[in-house]
Amino acid sequence: MTEPTPPRDWRTPMREALALAQAEDAPYGENPRVGCVIVAGDGTIVGRGFHRGAGTPHAEVVALADAGERARGATAVVTLEPCRHTGRTGPCTRALIHAGVVRVVFAQSDPTEHAGGGAVELSASGVEVEPGVLAEEAERVNEEWTFAVRHGRPFVTYKCAVSLDGRVAGADGGPTAITGPGAREHVHELRARVGAIIVGTGTALVDDPALTVRHPHVQATPLRVVVGSRALPASARVLDGSAPTLLVDERDPLVLLEDLYARGVRHALLEGGPTLAAAFLGRGVVDRVEWHLAPVLLGEGPLALPPLDAALDVDVDRVERFGEDVVITGRIIRPPGQAEAEA
Repeated sequence: MTEPTPPRDWRTPMREALALAQAEDAPYGENPRVGCVIVAGDGTIVGRGFHRGAGTPHAEVVALADAGERARGATAVVTLEPCRHTGRTGPCTRALIHAGVVRVVFAQSDPTEHAGGGAVELSASGVEVEPGVLAEEAERVNEEWTFAVRHGRPFVTYKCAVSLDGRVAGADGGPTAITGPGAREHVHELRARVGAIIVGTGTALVDDPALTVRHPHVQATPLRVVVGSRALPASARVLDGSAPTLLVDERDPLVLLEDLYARGVRHALLEGGPTLAAAFLGRGVVDRVEWHLAPVLLGEGPLALPPLDAALDVDVDRVERFGEDVVITGRIIRPPGQAEAEA
């Protein structure tokens, strides 16, 4: 078998694989988003594929099918280390070996116990393996999934809409439309990327939110999670059957998150009020904040958060404007010496 002459730089085909992983049809969910290209000996791409969700063929299998016989003697460039386990689909390592590829170039190592180790199996079968090509870029594509499988709980994004004076509602504490339509549309795009949306019974009773994804180009039904002991009326919109709903009376956010992880949730969106948000922040299980700031002074009304035990720094990585509203996004910085809550 003739070895293919590798391109001068594997980063170019890897960037195409990364673009495939982020295709509009590549869903967010229990599984990572993965893209793959098959590169012939002359450097041309002869097969392309990406994963379309749990239970569907993995990116490598799709790309191999696209390449057909041209895969023999070629190189597979994939954004995540090929899996070696049999689940709802077969192991990608076996598919690559049987297809006759002679080299596998991948970006991110698989951090899961059941699927990781594919590189070792490929090497043992005589396939050349080159790991770590654009690994950081690949981890960013699956930031939340990677965190979740490493920590055994979903990555948590806390979204809060506030006035300039830090209030989440008016003087009567009732439903208050703080941000405009652009920011609200952005929230629905965010909801489409998560496996669960979490609120407390207070929010469910006062605001009566549907907690669904309302976007013309997105089909997603994240789990609606309502935390608390107060009963909801049968007319509550979270009970309308348009999406699955979980009612839980669990005071420890970490226990709740571990249960959600067992249900397949890898990224959870916290949209609860001040009390629930403070509980998650106090337990150390908020990983990212999205602070929606509206140009209005309410003067009275509940504040976004009650007093915290300690200040939390945020590493801001994005500031965006939606109409008149500003959205600030960043990762929570753990205080020095603080152990991970789930450790």
